[in-house]
Amino acid sequence: MADPHPKGAVVLVGCGRLGSAILEGWLTTATVAPADLIILTPSTKPAAEAARALGARVNPLTGALSGAGALVLAVKPASWREALGPLLEDLSPGAPIISVMAGVKAEEIAALSGRPVARVMPTTAVAQARGVAALWSADPGAREAGRRLFDAIADVVDLDREALMDAATAVAGSAPAFVYAFGQALARAGEQRGLSAEAAQRLARGALRSAGAGAETGASLEALIARIASPGGTTRAGLDAMEAGGDLDRAAEAAVRAAVERARAISG
Repeated sequence: MADPHPKGAVVLVGCGRLGSAILEGWLTTATVAPADLIILTPSTKPAAEAARALGARVNPLTGALSGAGALVLAVKPASWREALGPLLEDLSPGAPIISVMAGVKAEEIAALSGRPVARVMPTTAVAQARGVAALWSADPGAREAGRRLFDAIADVVDLDREALMDAATAVAGSAPAFVYAFGQALARAGEQRGLSAEAAQRLARGALRSAGAGAETGASLEALIARIASPGGTTRAGLDAMEAGGDLDRAAEAAVRAAVERARAISG
């Protein structure tokens, strides 16, 4: 069995929302020992400071990257060249680059870095080790490095073509916000039917938790729906109303299409 832990230090470049979530997940699961973490961030972040307290190195002096086994690039897509370029002279020649940026193609990163690249698109639930992540790489070693870093904090889904990353980003990386937005819409609908704002919010949040618990059983989505939607019941009536005009499919398709188009615009 392969060693589940990465070899050498892991460099995390960027500690924004997603970078912090990844860092929290690593620390929770001991995927990376704090002493093996190097965190590069231009501003103070709570997750980075928590890691520092456990032994991680935050913004160390030049030369600290020479023993790194992998570098995770978690900066905004518009600034990745400026963030990565200055690090390459010190970074180990064989260290793969693991990009968690939407839209930026692996060949662009490889051209600048001269190193193998894997792309991973995780959800922020990696912070609780309950995320999902799409993974693609043309390089077997980089793909394995990406898997080792994310296996313990996410359900890693392999893609056979990089062109599928934008769709995976929309269906997984962006989709939790879409689901929350639907929950918010349900809460508003509940208020219109007489529920207080507090009650509607609590009920909608509870519904999201219940749905998440069902999803973790591994049952198909069709089976999960069937468990709740009894023929002739209230749930079936609601589903029929959403499906009758095609509104549900149109909303989902529009959200995925817009996210894919935005990812392509970022990469262009």
